[in-house]
Amino acid sequence: MIDHTLLAPGATAADVAATIDEARELGVYAVCLSPSMLPVRAPGLVVATVAGFPSGKHHSLIKGSEARLAVEQGAAEVDMVIDVGAALAADYNAVLADIITVREAVGDDTVLKVIIESAALPDATIAEVCRVAENAGANFVKTSTGFHPAGGAEVRAVRIMADTVGGRLGIKASGGIRTAEFAAELIAAGATRLGMSASRAVLQGFPG
Repeated sequence: MIDHTLLAPGATAADVAATIDEARELGVYAVCLSPSMLPVRAPGLVVATVAGFPSGKHHSLIKGSEARLAVEQGAAEVDMVIDVGAALAADYNAVLADIITVREAVGDDTVLKVIIESAALPDATIAEVCRVAENAGANFVKTSTGFHPAGGAEVRAVRIMADTVGGRLGIKASGGIRTAEFAAELIAAGATRLGMSASRAVLQGFPG
């Protein structure tokens, strides 16, 4: 369930190599890396990346181009950030067009996760953006970048996301997951994937 994540601005090639080694040791599903760090060799792991990260305030064509290049360089999954301002303004057509642009850029074989920054959105907006993401062809909705001042993953938001699109789309919780207890709460609320850099500490908190 884990995307072992390294998206720090100061990350070096050596940090990426260490993250991949740790991911393989821990037996996680994927590594999520900045697109500028691709291509990488990560045998046995799915390679994920981000687009429009972390603000989402990129032109849709830029997000699409960034995502397409990442896929050409080996990424199998792309986590794109929506324009949060458009969602707050209830301009759902703009959110839809943004996601569709990236979906078309990466093709149907790439797993597309849509980061909605749920901590910055009212409950009704979270639900509506999830419906928009589903209509646009996303595979997952994701809570957070982990960089927004409003905060990261919340059980409340995961529950809303799961109630809205659970069973049809994956639900990825990300941002501030540092303990097994919090991870377990998110999973119980409906999360099907967890994005975190503290994977070792979280896993050590689970029996067995």
